[in-house]
Amino acid sequence: MSIRITLAGSTGWVGKALVAAIAAADDLVLVGAVSRSAAGQDAGEAAGLPRQGVTVSATLEEALAVPSDVVIDYTKPGAVKAHALTALTQGRHVVIGTSGLSGGDYADLDRYALAAERGVLAAGNFSITATLLRRFALEAARYVPDVEVIDYASAKKPDTPSGTARELAELLSEVRLPATSKAVDELAGVKETRGGALGTREPVQVHSLRMPSFVLSCEAVFGADNERLVIRHDAGASAAPYVAGTLLAARRVSSFIGLKRGLDAVMD
Repeated sequence: MSIRITLAGSTGWVGKALVAAIAAADDLVLVGAVSRSAAGQDAGEAAGLPRQGVTVSATLEEALAVPSDVVIDYTKPGAVKAHALTALTQGRHVVIGTSGLSGGDYADLDRYALAAERGVLAAGNFSITATLLRRFALEAARYVPDVEVIDYASAKKPDTPSGTARELAELLSEVRLPATSKAVDELAGVKETRGGALGTREPVQVHSLRMPSFVLSCEAVFGADNERLVIRHDAGASAAPYVAGTLLAARRVSSFIGLKRGLDAVMD
């Protein structure tokens, strides 16, 4: 039986690629699409593809009038949490590819998912190579305590840091040892130049650059006595790297209850 997908953000950069990929998959079927700018159009035509026989809705609530199994969200930071809660209350599993959620937001989603007995899989980046960046960085942090994250994106990216950088920093903070660098509150000068601290146990400094020529890049910089390690992921101009991971998430999200973060949570 095919997995029925409702796609929020169907005319976005990743959304258009997902419409095509879902149409080509034997085990997935698009039954709902959400895009305010394309409401009333056919989901395929709105994405520059052949007709799919699915009318784009202006809101997720409208799209959920059609039965589905999984909601995939690639919308905007200000909308994604409300979308996820709406989907959970209506009995859907949720895959979140939109960035901008905080640790508190994820805690709320976990509670709602557990109460609804549904799964939520959220990732700052669904590409396989970005997932490997996270895995390798977490391994390095067990041996090198000093680490900071640098996040690069285009001048028009609306949230900071990126979901990739936020997720990486929060996870690094759970496994790293205390840093040897001087604490920010002990510094003189412009303290904001040290970036923002993310995480709970041992917070990690994150620095975000927003300027033309970047798509998305993220690097973890480790420093030890007389040596340095940089682990970096660079994304190209195509949304293709995110599609396979998102569809894998859609196939696996019904296998658990509650929130899982990161594609590697369902890869092994």
